[in-house]
Amino acid sequence: MPDPTGHLQLPPDAPVLAADAAHAAVAVLLIGPAGAGKTTVARHWADTRRVPTAHISLDDVREWVRSGFADPRSGWNDHSEAQYRLARRTCGFAARNFLANGISCVLDDAVFPDRPVVGLGGWKRHVGPGLLPVVLLPGLEIVLERNAQRTGNRRLGDEEVARIHGRMAGWYGSGLPIIDNSQQDVATTARLLDDVVARALAAPPGHR
Repeated sequence: MPDPTGHLQLPPDAPVLAADAAHAAVAVLLIGPAGAGKTTVARHWADTRRVPTAHISLDDVREWVRSGFADPRSGWNDHSEAQYRLARRTCGFAARNFLANGISCVLDDAVFPDRPVVGLGGWKRHVGPGLLPVVLLPGLEIVLERNAQRTGNRRLGDEEVARIHGRMAGWYGSGLPIIDNSQQDVATTARLLDDVVARALAAPPGHR
């Protein structure tokens, strides 16, 4: 009997990518530093695709916590780490639910290359092994400029932005697709993301 809430019990090995690339439900993880434009690009990409696509924002989910929100700007601690882990698991479940219903999704997060087991590995455990990570990495001056335009708890200090950007450079040589959108507008960057996803879907499973 169908659950009236729409809740689906998914098997742990539920596939992320369908066999037919033209109609595949795909999960994309957009990785990048603060100010890279991840959320803006992800939202535009989801808005303009020809197939049903959802945007799942990690920051939005973190901010579901109102009383007791652990703001990392006040310093990383057990509470902020726990809320990040909880938000990632929540996003992962949402992604699997969308995928099981034939809806693609794009998630965004600042995943560090020096912690792949925790970050990238964690996302693949939450969403599924077919998750497609793509790195969005403009130059440092660009991310500093974009970060300066942010407000509230999403705006970080310049030193923190520079530190995060420096760690993100470790993705070069990782084999993950990297988009440098320093000189690209949102629509062009979204088209580049389309190209990356199309190539991934067309590749043999062992090469994704």
